[in-house]
Order: sequence, then structure tokens, then C-alpha cells
Amino acid sequence: MSEERAAPASDAPLEEFSSWPEELCRRELPTVLPRLLSMCQHSDGWVEHIQILKTIVEMFLPHMDHLTLEQAFFSQVLPKTVKLFDDMMAELTGQARELSSQNLETQTTLRNILQTMVQALGALTGCVRHVCATQGPVVLNSIQSLPASVLHVIRSTFVHCKNSESVYSGRLHLVSDLLQALFKEAYSLQKQLMELLDTVRTDPASDEKGGALDMATVIHLLLDICAAISGMDHAFHANTWKFIIKQSLKHQAGVRGRLRHRDIVTGLCEDALCSFQAGLQLAEQTARAGAQDNADYKLFQKTLKLCRFFANSLLHYTKEFLPFLSDSCSALHQLYLQTHSRCPPSLFAASLSDAQWEEVVASFLAALDPLVTQLLAFQPFVRAVLDGTPELPCELQFPQCLLLLAVMDKLPAQPEHVQALWCAGSRDPGAASRVSLLGAVFCSFEQCAGELSLPVRLQGVRGEGQAEAPVTLYQHVCVRLCAFIASLHPSLFPELDTALLDAVLSADMIAALLAVDAWCFLARYGTAELCAHHVALVARLIKSCPGECRQLTHLSVLLRRLFFFMAPSHQAQFTREFAPREAENLPLWQHVPFQAFPEALRRPAAQEVARAGAAHSRGWLAGSRSASELPSLASALSAVLAVCSSAGDALEAAQRAELAEVGSRLWASLHGHLVSGQPSVQQTLGLLLPLLGFFVQTLDPQLTSEVVALQAELLQSGPPDHVRLAVLDFAGSLGTLLIPPALQDRVLPALASVFALLLADGSWLLEQLALEAFTQFAEGTSHEEIVPQCLSSEETKNKVVSFLEKTGLVSETAAARAERVKQEKRVFCQCPARVASGGGARSPSPQPPAKRARGEPRLEEEYRSALRAAMGALEAIGSLLRRCPAPDWLPREMQLLQEKMGELQRHGPSGDP
Repeated sequence: MSEERAAPASDAPLEEFSSWPEELCRRELPTVLPRLLSMCQHSDGWVEHIQILKTIVEMFLPHMDHLTLEQAFFSQVLPKTVKLFDDMMAELTGQARELSSQNLETQTTLRNILQTMVQALGALTGCVRHVCATQGPVVLNSIQSLPASVLHVIRSTFVHCKNSESVYSGRLHLVSDLLQALFKEAYSLQKQLMELLDTVRTDPASDEKGGALDMATVIHLLLDICAAISGMDHAFHANTWKFIIKQSLKHQAGVRGRLRHRDIVTGLCEDALCSFQAGLQLAEQTARAGAQDNADYKLFQKTLKLCRFFANSLLHYTKEFLPFLSDSCSALHQLYLQTHSRCPPSLFAASLSDAQWEEVVASFLAALDPLVTQLLAFQPFVRAVLDGTPELPCELQFPQCLLLLAVMDKLPAQPEHVQALWCAGSRDPGAASRVSLLGAVFCSFEQCAGELSLPVRLQGVRGEGQAEAPVTLYQHVCVRLCAFIASLHPSLFPELDTALLDAVLSADMIAALLAVDAWCFLARYGTAELCAHHVALVARLIKSCPGECRQLTHLSVLLRRLFFFMAPSHQAQFTREFAPREAENLPLWQHVPFQAFPEALRRPAAQEVARAGAAHSRGWLAGSRSASELPSLASALSAVLAVCSSAGDALEAAQRAELAEVGSRLWASLHGHLVSGQPSVQQTLGLLLPLLGFFVQTLDPQLTSEVVALQAELLQSGPPDHVRLAVLDFAGSLGTLLIPPALQDRVLPALASVFALLLADGSWLLEQLALEAFTQFAEGTSHEEIVPQCLSSEETKNKVVSFLEKTGLVSETAAARAERVKQEKRVFCQCPARVASGGGARSPSPQPPAKRARGEPRLEEEYRSALRAAMGALEAIGSLLRRCPAPDWLPREMQLLQEKMGELQRHGPSGDP
């Protein structure tokens, strides 16, 4: 009887197998399976192939030995199944553009393909379900074709469903039911496969073609699926990631060297950031709606849970695979910056309520903090954070500063080698340049001008018995920087000195001030000897500065601050080491704060500086009075001015009279060159004017009258800012002076003109100082009649009234101000050259300036001014030639100058206008 039934089994048509009883299928498996496999290999179309596959899975797969499934079935059938599935997908995509409700043929074809694909996924689900039902452990090697084939098909399905809107372009409704069925089948298939993979094990004894390599391949395929389903189903997406992390950790001994760690970490970061941004959008919608119990708010909370899941996954994965994440640190760095750029107090933060922000911080941002701690000792992360070469976008500059401060807060608890990793910078000449953490803090701080000017507020440090209060960014950075300095390992002090000095010498004023504050903390925290050493170092640096520069300004501020922390014995030593009677030391004393001296040192130091300054001035008056020697005279006057400003009461009456007499003689010698435009003359007179202001009560009234008259004339020519400031100082000192009646007709109109011009100045700084000086003058002067004359316009009157009433001229809401600062920040980020140059460069005018008419007023005076400047330059060259030999190139340059003068003589008198 079995022979009678065996004969038809080998020749039975495919349809008859579905009616076979289970026992017959089990008995005829060895005979029928080869025939079915051959039919699969030689099938002409995907419909036939899928029917054969379904028959094998439904009728004969339950009777196969699971140990031989791979060799007997999966490896022979699944590769072709995958190929045919890809062919169906290509056909589906290719004909989708022809789909329409009128084109019934194409509609039928596409629906048939989709139905066949659903059947294919069902057959693959049967394969997976059968292996899951197997009793006993399953080794991955024994089913290695199944996971790869199934995951390939799943990913292809999800990608097609995700792109269906664009693929079917408005005709999606004609096949939407089958697409939903296809997605559900793929969804079910993946869940079934993950259940299977969760139970399989890898064979440690297998070679590279199986075991761990197969599992790594499975993880990578699931990673591709994650990218495909992102944004489609959040729960399914998260579960897929959860499975990836779980399997990576479960099999980490075998897969750690084979996984695409960078893709995994980057994917987690991108999905975390995407969920975070989606959550913020939902929260903003909720805030606008004004409800806390609507669907958007619940979805917002779910999104936050998803963010927390991604953050925890990153934390777990990073902990286990840290040595393999050297090329993933940039993604982790960017995740921190991008998320914090959208959170308060960033200028670019989303508009959420305080309660919502508390949820964001607790659910997501709190998980990023331990991630940073975990990465502290990882050198590639240090490089990623401290790499100063790429320019960060303006919205990420403030978060970068916060990250550096967070690192700074954590480092004191780390071993010395970790601190050195961050603070030592790159010392290897062959390595890429990298600033230290301290240097990076100052550089990053420079880029936060918008946040400093607003100013943004951050959470303060809680002290004993004190409430935690918001502080400005400057306070926030300064406190943490000083705390870090106090905890720094002694081996890193040279790095600290370098970073502080670099910041003080930088072109950025706010960074220099921060460094000065930190340096002052170091002086108070350290020993008196260390403070004295630093003062001497700064003094030598000041002496080495070549003329006026930003560095000199910053160093002088530092010297003044540090001087107050010196012990009296060290101050006395400083006075001996840098004695003002030595000509080379006198310029230094203009930067020394005499208020810092105790009375016993203050008086003799002030008197010695005054004597040296007066002697130097008399020497210039008795000498050639050369313009080339004016810079040294200006240095002497600066020192004397410093004494008068901060220690004038320490001078004896005779010394004060001597200084007033010297000042008067200098004015008599120089005032005729006041409008010459020579920088050295203007610099000297810019110091002489405030010096004369100190002695205005004892000056000859005729001299005072001459000074005021010439100041009014000088302001008409548009002098430099420092000259206008000097004029302002002298004019402000006249408030208590009683002008003799014989001179009032000349002095008072000129003084009114001086104040009118200064109050109308376009510079905000000069305008502010002018308001202060004018108020002081108006309150003390006995010549009230000129006060109204100083207010030359209605605009000037409004300025003065607003200043007196302490009201602003422009009202601006907090939101408008924040938006303005944000826009300014974007503009400056787009103009790096302008920022680097301090914003002083002006773009060239598109049109050349118009020629001036021959008879324009003051043209003759401009000629005289230019000629005097040329004469002064020639005198300076002559002075240099008397002091030292001429360089080799000078004769040639002098010859060119002579030729230029000859050309001017030939063409000047009759030249073109």
C-alpha cells in the first residue's frame, strides 16, 4: 500500500500537497522535498516560487530536523526568495507612476504583486515560527541564512512603505489596504524574528564564517531597519534599538571587534536628537494651547520617555564599548551641543514653560551628564571637545562653553593623569594642535558676547546659609574657573600660567578681564611671594610692550589689581627694583595704583615719580624739543598724571606748584601744534590737558582762556577719541572755576561750544562721559548763563534730561532685546574677519569720494597740517641718524622720497583740482 501511495507522491501536482495528511507529509518528506526544491530553483515567476515556498513551509517544514534546516532548506531556497522579492519591489516601484483609477490593468498588476509579497512575508514568518518552536537551544550557525534573508526583506518593505507617499504620488488610496497589510506582516515577522534571536546562541568554537560574525551581521541589518522605520512607529523603533543594544551586550565578547560602532552611536545620537526636537515642538504647541491634559501634552511626555531611553542606551553602550568609540566622539559631542542649544538659557532655546523644562531636564538632559563623566578619561573625546580648528555655528558656541565648564567641574574628582589629559594640551610636535581645557574655556568665552550682553542667567552656586540665585554668565564662568584653579594639581600650574597669560594678552577684552579676575584669585589664594613674583613679571612685560596696544591695556589692568594684594615689604622691594628715577622705569609708573600703597610708602613713591616726571619734562624743554622725543615725554606725563589722579594729596605744595609751572611751559611750547594732526603731538597734549585740569585753580587765567579757545577750534577738526576725552576732562574741571570778567566774553562762548560739540558726539562712550562731565560742570559753575548755550539742539536737551532722570531714550522689551542679540550674534558669526579685527574695519565705499572744490574753507590749513606732519617725520629721521648708524636700505628710500618731492614741486602749483 505504501508503494501505491509513494508513486503518485513523486509526480503529484503542487495543489494536491495541501490536502495531504500530516503523517503522509512526514513520510514522503525525503522524496518530495528534493522535487520541491528543484521546482523552486527552476520556477519561472515569483508567484510560482512563493506558492512552492508556502507549500514547503506549511506542509513539510514541521517534519524537518532543525539541525539540518540550514543545509537542506534555508540555504537553497531563501537566497532566491530574497532576489525575487527585490524583483517584485523593483517592479512595484517602476509601475507605481502609471497607477491611476482609470488604468485598471496597472492597478490589478500592482495589487497582485503586493498580495504576493504579503504571502512571501507570511511564508517567512512560518519559517521563523517553526524554528522558535524547536525544542532545545538553537545555534545561530545552524540557521544563518534565515535571519539575514528575513531582515533584508523586512527592511525593503519598511523603506517602500515609508516612501509610499512619494512613490504613489496622490494615488496611494488605490493600494493603501494592501500596503497596510504588507507593513503589518513585516512588523509581525520582525517581532517573531527578534524573539527567535533572543534565544539563539553563538558557537564559540565556530570560525569567522559563523557565530559572532553572523550575529554582527544581524545587528547591522537591524541597524539599517532602525534607520528605515525612524519616524514611522516610535514604539517599534525603540524596541528595535533596545534589541540591538541587548544583543550587542549579550554577545559583546565575540562581536565587539566586528560591530560598526560608529554607525550605532551616530544612529542613537541622531534619533535622540530627533526625538528631542519633536518633543520641544509638541511642548510649544501645548504651551500655545494653554492646556496640560490634551493629547499633545501626553505625546510630549511619551517623547521625553523616548529621549530618556536613547540617552540611557548611549550611556550603557558607551560604557561597554568605550575603547572602540574613537571615531564616535564627534557625534556624542554634537549631541550635547545641539540639545543644550535648544534649552535655557541659550538664546536659541524653545519657548516652553518652567514646568515643561523641569521635565525635559529630569527626563533627558540629566542622563547626558553621566555620559560626559564616562567619557572624561577617553582621549578621543578630549580631542573632539578641545579641537579648536572647526568654527562652531553661533547657536552652538554657548553650549560649548557650558560643556567645558561641566568638564571643569568634574575634573577635580579625577586622577592626575585625567586632569593632565585635559589641561596639558598637545605637546607632541607631530600631533594635531590642541588647546588645553583652560585655553579652550577662554576661547569659548570670547564667542559668547551675545549671552554676556543680554545677559543670560544661570543657576548660581549654593553657599552655606545662602539661597541659590541666578547669576550672569560672567559670574558663572568666573566662579567655576576659580574653583578649578584651587583644585588644580601642582604639576599643571605651568599650563595654568600659560593659559592665563595668553588670555590677558589676547585681543578680546572680556576674556582678558576674566583672566585678570582669575589671576587675582590665584594671587589671593597663593602665597605673598607668588603674588610678588607675578607683579614683577607683569611689570617687565609692560616695560617690553612696544607703545600703545591692547596687550598693554590688559597688562596694566592686571598690574593695578595685583598690586593691592602685595605685602608692604614686597611693595617696597618693587619700588627699589623699578625705581622711577630710572628713565626706563618711569613709563611703568603710570600703571601703578598709588592707593594700594600704605601711607608710609605712598607719599615717598608719589613724590619720587612726580620729581622724575618733572625733571624729564624740564629736560625736554631745555633740549631740542624734537618731535621724535615726544613719546618719552608722554610717558613721563602719564606717570605724573597717575600720581595726580590717585595720590595728589601726597604731593607737597612746592611740588604741585612745580608741576603746574612745568605744565604751563609745555603748553606754551606745544599748543601751536595742536591742530597739526601729528599723532605724537596729539598724544602729548591729550595728557597735558587733564594734567592742567588738576591745577586749574592756580593756572594763569590767560592760559585757561587760551586752552578753552584752542579746544573749541580743535574739536571742529575732528580729532581722535583720546584727544576729545582729554578736552572733556579739562572742560569738566572748570565747574568750580570763576572766570575773570575781562575774559568771560572770550572763554564762556568757547566753553559752551566745547560742551555742545561733545554732547552731540556720535560715540556712545564719549556721549556718556560728556553727559557726566556736563552735569558736574552745570551743578558747580557760577556762570549759569552758559548752561543753556551748551544745549545746542532739542535732541541734546532730551539726552541731558533723560540722563538726569535716569531714564532710557529707547524702550525695548525683553523678548525684543533677546531677538536683537540673537540676530547680532548670527551676523558676527558670518563675519569672522570683522570679529577678529574688533569690528573696526570698514568696507570700502563702492564710489570714489568726490573731489573738493579749490576754494573750500580750511583747505589751506589742511595743506599746512600735512606739511607740518612731513616736517615732523623728517625731524624724527634726523634724530635717529644722530643716535645710530643708518640701515642699508635708508639711502634708497630717501632717494625715492626726494624724487616724490620733486614731482610735487613740478605738478603742485598748476595741478588739476
